[in-house]
Amino acid sequence: MTDASSFFAQSYAEARAKFLAAAEAAGLDAHEQRHPLLGHDGETLALDVVRCGPADARGLLIVSSACHGVEGFCGSGVQCALLADPGFHAQARALGVAVLYLHGLNPWGFSFWRRTTQENVDLNRNWHDFSRPLPENTAYDEIAHWLLPHQWPPSAENEAALAAWGARHGARALQTAVTGGQYRHPEGLFYGGVNPCWSQQALGHVLQEHGARCTRLGWLDLHTGLGPSGHGERIFACADEPAALARARAWWGEKVTSLYDGSSSSALLSGLMWTGAAQECPQAQYTGIALEYGTQPMEEVIAALRQDQWFENHPEAPRALREAARRRMRDAFYTDTAEWKQRIVEQGVEAARQGVEGLASKG
Repeated sequence: MTDASSFFAQSYAEARAKFLAAAEAAGLDAHEQRHPLLGHDGETLALDVVRCGPADARGLLIVSSACHGVEGFCGSGVQCALLADPGFHAQARALGVAVLYLHGLNPWGFSFWRRTTQENVDLNRNWHDFSRPLPENTAYDEIAHWLLPHQWPPSAENEAALAAWGARHGARALQTAVTGGQYRHPEGLFYGGVNPCWSQQALGHVLQEHGARCTRLGWLDLHTGLGPSGHGERIFACADEPAALARARAWWGEKVTSLYDGSSSSALLSGLMWTGAAQECPQAQYTGIALEYGTQPMEEVIAALRQDQWFENHPEAPRALREAARRRMRDAFYTDTAEWKQRIVEQGVEAARQGVEGLASKG
């Protein structure tokens, strides 16, 4: 592969057009779950679904992008590269595995360069039984007023107080408090919502339609924002079960990390999206990972998220400052260089091929 940059885009509309064109060129049909709102530039928004392989395939590999909106620039590029790789599809067909591309799980966030849905919900914290009590995050409650203070930029005193909390409790505790998921602050960071958001419902319908007949289900969910630039960490995305972790490491390598034992760069999270696989496809043995690509240092990523949320909460702020915050968000989750894109595609294609082989194996 000589020019990975050609698979990537500068806007949601361009990314969607490239994905649909790549599907058509591969001889595959695309079906949309249309979003009720329009995009940043007035464009149609949709979760686009493309399947390669028969409806009754015993093995099904999901490759999904834009769970966290703005992270879709990366995931869309990997999906376009896979669609343009006839050898990958030939491998899947030969092994009896179908591939399901889910482009733009959160198309609104993708278009507006936000990590959240239009409800300000983190889709990867939104999978709960909302008839039951939601998880509590008392640590977030303690620091919420420092994360999003009344003024922006935050005062030196505000940042010192937040840093002091981190020093008392430790860096990992601070990361968990901020990112683990919270359900009391609807205008805050990493908000999981109090009911299923549109993207959760749309994804549930797709899983019901396409995952009901497989006996083995794999999931490669593409993310950005954690870890060294360009490195794709393979994070275990299943229930905390030794057999599932053993399968994930047999398929994707012994360096697969886990939220449960602290080996991952991610904190332990609540309301994870992959739980939809067990809910909607209970007949299938499920194995999945999040492929998490590094972009910028965590301090910059969190700073961009805080600034983005503050300006979202303050629509009266000057337009130029709001646009600067929006650009900072895209840069925090998408490194627009040829070298970075090349590394992303190489690792993504490798992981997809490994997922197909794993689904066809006996392990």
